[in-house]
Amino acid sequence: MDRRRISRIAHTGHPIAAPLGDDSVRQLLEHALPHGDERVLDLGCGGGEWLLRALARHRGLRAEGVDVSAEPLAHARTAAVGQGVADRLVLHHEDVTGFRSPHPFGLVVSVGAAHAFGGLLPTLVAARRHLAPGGRVLVGDGFWERTPSPEAVGMLGDFADLPTTLERVTAAGWTPVHGHVSSRELDAYEWSWAGSLASWALDRPEGPDRSEALAAADAHRTEWLRVYRDSWGFVSLVLRRTDG
Repeated sequence: MDRRRISRIAHTGHPIAAPLGDDSVRQLLEHALPHGDERVLDLGCGGGEWLLRALARHRGLRAEGVDVSAEPLAHARTAAVGQGVADRLVLHHEDVTGFRSPHPFGLVVSVGAAHAFGGLLPTLVAARRHLAPGGRVLVGDGFWERTPSPEAVGMLGDFADLPTTLERVTAAGWTPVHGHVSSRELDAYEWSWAGSLASWALDRPEGPDRSEALAAADAHRTEWLRVYRDSWGFVSLVLRRTDG
């Protein structure tokens, strides 16, 4: 099984591919969309869940999503038709780092996709290219709550702690106007990730991928519990340009 297929199955019970519950997602979107008629871009949209929720909530919204994976985009298109928002959604199948648009956006979203740009600050550089004057960015990325083990750094990446992360963001010319730190949502997300994949495998006792899926679920659960559960955190920020 390739990693993209494993991830798609693992997110069946948690369509937001980040450790955020429904209430947190709603509140972040409320702060990110103060008017409700913005043009929204999601860089690394996956299955388009952020865009679908924003479109369902605001009828004056128009949205675009970019992702390198065709299967999640196909899911987003199908879901958009089913929810009656397909006429306000445009999806682009391409690498987010090369995407260019002829128009700016009032909100640029990139949650849990910083790896595609090489980190949080490069993600903000990319977001700024697409941002309309006075617009907002909704970004989510990891940080270290406690000193991590070398194994955790090798597995997840070289993050900073939360104060340093915010200092770097503000030094780059951004001002947070809202923020959310995932706490128990992290555990809920990881339980869902491993549990959804394991359930998929157990429902297919004769399936050719059963053993591989169960092994992937077990490995992920062990890595979470033994390697990074006590050290890794996740922060979501709504940002505006300090210089306007």
